Amino acid sequence: MRRAAVQAFRTTFQYTARGLGRRPFTTSLPTTAARRLLSSTSTTAARRTLKNHSNATGVPPPLLENIKNNNSSLPLPPPLQSSMYYRRASVVLASALVGYGAWYSYNGTDVNNVPIKRGYSTTTTTDTSTADTSLPTRNVLVISADQLHTGTIVGDGPISKTTSEDGTRVIEMLNPEQATEKLRKLEESYLVNRGQGVVRYDLVQLPSNDPIEDDHTEKIIEIQPATSEKGGNDWMFWGVFDGHSGWTTSAKLRQTLVSFVARELNQTYQESNNDLSGPGVEAAIRKGFLKLDDEIVNQSVQKVMRANNKTMAAELLAPALSGSCALLSFYDSRSKLLRVACTGDSRAVLGRRTESGKWTATPLSVDQTGSNVDEASRLRREHPNEPYVVRNGRVLGGLEPSRAFGDASYKWTREISERLRKHFFARSVSPALKTPPYVTAEPVITTTRIEPERGDFVVMATDGLWEMLTNEEVIGLVGKWIDAQQQKEGKQSGLFDSVWSRTFGGGGSSKDGPGGLPVEVSKVEEVEGQKTPFRGVRQWGGNDGFVVEDANVATHLVRNALGGKNREQVSALLTLPAPFSRRYRDDLTVQVIFFGEGEGKGEVVVNREASKGVKGEGARAKL
Repeated sequence: MRRAAVQAFRTTFQYTARGLGRRPFTTSLPTTAARRLLSSTSTTAARRTLKNHSNATGVPPPLLENIKNNNSSLPLPPPLQSSMYYRRASVVLASALVGYGAWYSYNGTDVNNVPIKRGYSTTTTTDTSTADTSLPTRNVLVISADQLHTGTIVGDGPISKTTSEDGTRVIEMLNPEQATEKLRKLEESYLVNRGQGVVRYDLVQLPSNDPIEDDHTEKIIEIQPATSEKGGNDWMFWGVFDGHSGWTTSAKLRQTLVSFVARELNQTYQESNNDLSGPGVEAAIRKGFLKLDDEIVNQSVQKVMRANNKTMAAELLAPALSGSCALLSFYDSRSKLLRVACTGDSRAVLGRRTESGKWTATPLSVDQTGSNVDEASRLRREHPNEPYVVRNGRVLGGLEPSRAFGDASYKWTREISERLRKHFFARSVSPALKTPPYVTAEPVITTTRIEPERGDFVVMATDGLWEMLTNEEVIGLVGKWIDAQQQKEGKQSGLFDSVWSRTFGGGGSSKDGPGGLPVEVSKVEEVEGQKTPFRGVRQWGGNDGFVVEDANVATHLVRNALGGKNREQVSALLTLPAPFSRRYRDDLTVQVIFFGEGEGKGEVVVNREASKGVKGEGARAKL
């Protein structure tokens, strides 16, 4: 019999927990069939069913499209009422080795009555005389309800993930190489050699919920030229969808939102003599958003009532019962105008280089939540006799985003909800529900003229990134990454060769922005209605600095949001399993689009160097 000891740790960081998300505080689960569809971790069949019942009608000529599909919920834990700590504490843990398997369990005290100590605020010395120093030493996390400790454990057997009565778990930490592998698991990068003003886009996802509730889409639609014209142009779409209370709504948006918007844009395009520079474009995008939400929330109910079938009800109502924010960017290569449509609190920020070589950060969307003064005022105007329509920054005190797809319990009338509950299933009707709908999918749209010749880029991300980093930090980190690519032995690291150098080369960078980043400091202290970061560097109480280690710039942003050079912090955050991880970080989906004067080869190819998440022939052109 051997002993294993968890050795001396030092206290480091403290985190005060905040409200954790967008899900209503009180909900009721649907019937068994719907619950299985909404929350099962084995989701393949459910996704297939959802896809079969989604609107898959294509965009009419002259549009050609291929949709790139990516899938992905575990209920969020309730908001914490106490402070949460991440620390290295002095802990002693012994366990028995049985045969060739060593299973370490944690039950508040060790199996040999050696007391477990924790909460030390200074470095302490632990008696390790009973530990066999010939055995390997590994880092572990000790997770309790309101505290997180890191430490080392001596032994070569697997560490069990059994849970004690107080919910405490011991989990082996990922090493830096494993952490990097997890970060890069879902990364993709594409080189756009079409000569239409876009040269590359990178994306990455990092789940916190299991399965991930975020989703995304990227699509290029080639506009066929009229008989009297030479050459065509591209309509390019990028979207990030931040799901809540499940993954089904965000999956529905991935499947159909671009198609709904493109149909409306095509009609406007034909009616305006092939011109997409007028105000009708925003109206078309808005119409596409609202039509899709009507299909999700209202038309699904009509189909369910007519069919009177509970299995079909589970399939059709799933996207209505969950919800999702949506951030969709539309770039028209002919006009060089970028429209950003935002429903919810995901965010897009433009990076543009100045004459000094630094970058400026310009938000292209506004976070739409109950904490946004304008959104709260709008809701109060629309519901004048309801003083609690916005409470604690949430719609009816429950939902954080004031605009979203799905979330039908905030849109259906009381009569519809009660009828669905009686014959099929639906969420409990809130006593505060008086004059629905309270939530809308109508987007707020901004229009920006892109300057590809100056190397503009746009970062789009769900709010999990913006909870950790400011706009300036994100844009500065991309600028820092661009500088690093130019300094790699003068070979552009396989990016675009002459295209990348022509777009981003020269000018130099002045790194006197926040954190030594090449970015201008905003003269505006805070954008009205925009949430400020409270996780990440701020959550852990310190940071060792930013780092450039990834070929994919979206992965680079996520790594630095989690801690950058502080490898222990990055590994700890990536080691945490669901649902514990949700207390410290949200699902993360990040897209970065680089504009520039690319070559007109008419193709989109995978950038293998930065695409660990693309396997085999799945790396096909996004046309």
